[in-house]
Amino acid sequence: MKIVTYEVENKTKLGIFSADGQWVYPLECFGIEYQEMQEAIAEMSDSEIQLLNHMSKKDPYETPGAARIEEVKILAPILRPKQDVICLGINYMAHAEESARYKKEAFGGERPYAIYFSKRVNQAVGDKEGIPRHANLVERLDYESELAVIIRKDAYCVSEKDAKNYIFGYTVINDVSARDVQTRHQQWYFGKSLDGFLPMGPCIVSADEIAYPPKLPIRSYVNGELRQNSNTELLIFDIDHVISELSQGMTLQAGTIIAMGTPAGVGMGFEPPKFLKTGDVVTCEIEGIGRITNPIVE
Repeated sequence: MKIVTYEVENKTKLGIFSADGQWVYPLECFGIEYQEMQEAIAEMSDSEIQLLNHMSKKDPYETPGAARIEEVKILAPILRPKQDVICLGINYMAHAEESARYKKEAFGGERPYAIYFSKRVNQAVGDKEGIPRHANLVERLDYESELAVIIRKDAYCVSEKDAKNYIFGYTVINDVSARDVQTRHQQWYFGKSLDGFLPMGPCIVSADEIAYPPKLPIRSYVNGELRQNSNTELLIFDIDHVISELSQGMTLQAGTIIAMGTPAGVGMGFEPPKFLKTGDVVTCEIEGIGRITNPIVE
């Protein structure tokens, strides 16, 4: 099941992509009445997920309310997260190396503990929507293609072997970053949290659709140029570890978004760096989930 938030005829709805990805079917046509994604994540039963998996293969001409994908506006699946997004920093070894090189720091190759930070999101950005340049504040604008894990039910003191049972699904995010703001303030929160800095989507793929743990090609492109090209199996700290470790000391509520970090190939990793400018178009994709494409706008 690929569940989406979309807009049609000035109404925001939940739906699923058809099996071929060319249509959107509203949940309501299957008698499922969730009004927004947070509710669906927390309340959707296994039988409803199985039903939607089956219904995604249905003929669109026999599905009331079905719309071609080009006839609707695909929004970020979780428009307004309940809490800050939990992010992992430097969670691919090759990215750790390029980050140290950019900051002119020695890299020892050791990562005994995960690096966590949070990202405030007033409203997530959907596919084809603009990422604001914030030129009055930012000179070094960067992109980060990432796998995001969506928590299905409240998680507290979860063991690593049980972690996968707390996952609703996965989506793609672009952890847009203002490198100069990060450096200036000597922490990441402000430089990661400007308005429009969380493109997300195009959907949430239910956990049952992807073999666990996810071993998925992950890429980014800027103006069609391949920049990042890796695989989610190369995470330093995997999903089991992250869910278990975080839940030892705090409750991960249903709907929590955990961004698992970005691989090498971000703008700051090039010599000289390749930061974003107005008019650039960034695409982030993960095979099996989808792709989001966003222009940089003033």
